[in-house]
Amino acid sequence: MRQIALYGKGGIGKSTTSANLSAAFSEKNLSVMQIGCDPKHDSTRMLMHGRWIPTVLEQMYEKKDIKEEDVIFEGFGGVRCVEAGGPEPGIGCAGRGIIATFQLLEKMQALFGDVVVYDVLGDVVCGGFALPMRDGYAEEVYLVTSGELMSLYAANNISKAVARLSGRSSAKCKLGGVICNAKNMDNEYELVKEFAERIGSKLICYIPRSKSVQAAEVNRMTVIEHDPTSEQADVYRKCADAILNNTDFRIPTPLSLEELEDLARKYL
Repeated sequence: MRQIALYGKGGIGKSTTSANLSAAFSEKNLSVMQIGCDPKHDSTRMLMHGRWIPTVLEQMYEKKDIKEEDVIFEGFGGVRCVEAGGPEPGIGCAGRGIIATFQLLEKMQALFGDVVVYDVLGDVVCGGFALPMRDGYAEEVYLVTSGELMSLYAANNISKAVARLSGRSSAKCKLGGVICNAKNMDNEYELVKEFAERIGSKLICYIPRSKSVQAAEVNRMTVIEHDPTSEQADVYRKCADAILNNTDFRIPTPLSLEELEDLARKYL
């Protein structure tokens, strides 16, 4: 079982990337599970044709005896979809839903498949958000970023967490690479590629900005389903292939803030 975690700054497009990768994996007749580890609970929505599925935390509040069908839903391509959820704004820890989700799935013995994709908020790498890495679930971590400084800053922070947690006996996580979800900035490819290399990793795929992504989302689908013959669909397929064929996993060497800012200035 390949356990793949995509971490990135909120709004960077990691959920869109995760859903399209899951769809691409499913085309290869792989058994795929996607777990949304973000309080926004929208990770699997395009796989579910726009449906907001009940979250694990919601079901735990409402039901005493939770069954698999209460929290695991079949989406496009047979992808098994789960949303951890989170508390109401201003109440409790946002990582609580992630902790509860893993405990429940372990109890149900429902955490299985050829590929499990964890879509994790990366602005805050603490508590529950670090759990997939800390407790040995996420074996491969991929940083989703653009060339924007704050996106790179978040990716660099996540690489610090990977470096710190990889030394734990319970953790198995290593960095598999950096995914550039482009914003069409000048020199963006070169910037993100050098960033990946500077932290001891590699740019595993470059996803150009495309109107086909917005068109698919308006129609409540992944690009793979909505426009399967498009160039963008092939971009996601090639990214999925690169991840499946990847055997180069490393402990990253994060940059200092000064080094990161100097790198960003270099490509202005």
